[in-house]
Amino acid sequence: MNYLYLYIAVAGVIMLLYIRRRHRIHGAHHAQLQESMETGMTEPPSLHPVVDMSRCMGSGACVRACPEKALGVVHGKSVLINAARCVGHGACAQACPVEAIKLVFGTAKRGVEIPNISPEFETNVAGIFIAGELGGMGLIRKACEQGRQAMDAIQKRVGSSTDCEFDVIIVGCGPAGLSAGLSALEHPLRYKILEQEESLGGTVYHYPRQKITMTTPVELAIVGRVKFAEVQKEKLLEFWQDIVRKTGLAIAFQERMESVERAGEHWVVKTSRGSYTTRTVLLAMGRRGTPRKLNVPGEDLPKVVYRLTDPAQFAGQCVLVVGGGDSALEAAIALAEQPDTRVTLSYRSAAFSRVKQKNRMMLEQQQKVGRINVMMNSKVLAIQADSVDIECDGRIVRHRNQVVIISVGGLLPTPLLQKIGIRFDTKFGSA
Repeated sequence: MNYLYLYIAVAGVIMLLYIRRRHRIHGAHHAQLQESMETGMTEPPSLHPVVDMSRCMGSGACVRACPEKALGVVHGKSVLINAARCVGHGACAQACPVEAIKLVFGTAKRGVEIPNISPEFETNVAGIFIAGELGGMGLIRKACEQGRQAMDAIQKRVGSSTDCEFDVIIVGCGPAGLSAGLSALEHPLRYKILEQEESLGGTVYHYPRQKITMTTPVELAIVGRVKFAEVQKEKLLEFWQDIVRKTGLAIAFQERMESVERAGEHWVVKTSRGSYTTRTVLLAMGRRGTPRKLNVPGEDLPKVVYRLTDPAQFAGQCVLVVGGGDSALEAAIALAEQPDTRVTLSYRSAAFSRVKQKNRMMLEQQQKVGRINVMMNSKVLAIQADSVDIECDGRIVRHRNQVVIISVGGLLPTPLLQKIGIRFDTKFGSA
């Protein structure tokens, strides 16, 4: 009988500890949700989960499956507590034991424009195909599948005609573009891959360092079945680069598509380097589009970049970061942590809006210790080889400078696609 009481006591203690831990975790999730609401960060950027509260059992399986920690359990139900972090890979939906999660585009307040495409990934404009993130699919596995399937459809379309330079021009070399390129090699097709960045990877290339990328097994032409389950960004990019080396896949880096125009039975694709004729075009670029520019003198200097990928490369330099969003604040903070780096953050408004509270606090800390010079109500007027001119509160000051990082958002390719004639559907929280 004494043993029975002992077992009951031990079980009671374990249950109490479990309840206290669960309460603490759920309290933290609730606090994070409140912070997102207070900072106006409740609108997810793209594809995201919606939880059916009538089915959700609050198991937390989706929370554990989300590497971005975008989901939490509040009042016994799963909730998107940090919408800004969500990248729409869908691991949460796969993990849910009662299928209470579906992935949707847009919300009731903010619609998301998605191109209208056929089951073969062809748009309403004959010969123009879309695969991957631009079509609303952020999952790496799905993007790869779409790239391969779109190329299968293109191969049937082009036949053996040689009336132009290429059978297909692939725009973008993220997961969809890479997969499509491998399929073009396998068929084989006359192809050209355009990538405006200096490296392959698309949106994945711009993920933070060591970010966990969720993938499930995916089939790639020539390569076969890839069995990554959970991998860091750097390892995945290294794997893709190895594929390019082994297969000889040709990629035109730092070549940006500028227009696509019909010319009889084929298309003319104009880029920053030339003009090409092709039977078909596969648009596999991301939704981030082209970085928005300041349009000031000197912006074309080599020291001007639009994204921070490795803060360490700017250690010991005078760096100007322009922008007031999370990406700008995070860049300034990361640079300030590098030895002997002098960082200035320039923002045109009087206060930051729609940024994470954590970033605000870290920026304030770095500002207090003198590692970041924050200039509100400021505007960059000109960029020189070793300096920048900034207007702040009516005064123009020249600052010593070696690097300028412009982080003021991107221009979506929607106008360009609409000029081609591609139709869009606006999704308000629908799949």
